[in-house]
Amino acid sequence: MLTNAPVTTILPVGDMARATSFYRDRLGLEDLGDSPSGNHVLRTTAGATIELMAAEPGAQSAHTAATFGVGDVAAEVAELESRGVTFEDYDLPELKTVGHIASVGDDRAAWFTDSEGNILCLHQLER
Repeated sequence: MLTNAPVTTILPVGDMARATSFYRDRLGLEDLGDSPSGNHVLRTTAGATIELMAAEPGAQSAHTAATFGVGDVAAEVAELESRGVTFEDYDLPELKTVGHIASVGDDRAAWFTDSEGNILCLHQLER
């Protein structure tokens, strides 16, 4: 059943070496190398995997492609900024960030893009 199936996020990348470096060196994911399909695989310590798929520039979508659930979004933002990750800021009627973090009710989130333009999110898990 799908309810027991692990999920892998596959992200389109224009430059495999640059993207691999971003996910490995800036985000700290474990580099597992190439899969039989030719995608490049990285893994979180929690066991989630991201596969980087070679694609033409512009293949990235305009919406959030992957979300990382974290215990403390402010601490993760600070850590990733120290590794050179740049966060997006929004000042919209329905979404405003303060210190790169949006709060909607009990939800807290922050967005950034990878080296290829894929939009990624940090989402604080409920305590």
